[in-house]
Amino acid sequence: MSDQQGFTVWFTGLSGSGKSTIAEMLYHEFQARGMKTEILDGDVVRTNLSKGLGFSKEDRDTNIMRIGFVANLLTRNGVAAICCPISPYKETRDANRELIGNFVEVYVHATIEELAEHCDPKGLYKKALAGEIKEFTGVSPDAPYEVPENPELVVDTMTETPEESLQNVLRALVKLGYLGSDEVMVQGDRMHSGLTDLRVADTGHVVKES
Repeated sequence: MSDQQGFTVWFTGLSGSGKSTIAEMLYHEFQARGMKTEILDGDVVRTNLSKGLGFSKEDRDTNIMRIGFVANLLTRNGVAAICCPISPYKETRDANRELIGNFVEVYVHATIEELAEHCDPKGLYKKALAGEIKEFTGVSPDAPYEVPENPELVVDTMTETPEESLQNVLRALVKLGYLGSDEVMVQGDRMHSGLTDLRVADTGHVVKES
């Protein structure tokens, strides 16, 4: 599909909310449609493109703007870019929206209480809530999460299955004119893209979190 229109789907939300899971599923949907696509995961980019950056607001903003810079290059060249960093600050998300243009913001909603209770295998939220971890996004006073005010879509991963969230994303992309069909084309286990920090099984498939 050489005449593919480039665009960026930007997932934002708290750590553990399910951004990478939905991004990975969307990546395979784009591939199944013969589309050029890439994922820019916050942690993966931080390891490779932003090595040495810390977690101050300035460093977080720098990391997010680097992701936006790459996403813009991809979008300009007809690629469907999928970004899934926490991106806690409205100002940097809006700056990337202005830079990229074809920008679809998806707020992956989950409350801190729900994440601490159900999506905290390493106990990081509990430690942050107890004041044992500093600069933990959404919990620490020095690291707020600013909820998007007018995203193109909100998915609630505490009430929706990943499959339902994916379906909602596909519907939104059809409505916005970026996709021709919202049919889910990939069923069952998905091979790991290698582009997110989701766990990989020995078979190469994405490990389903229990």
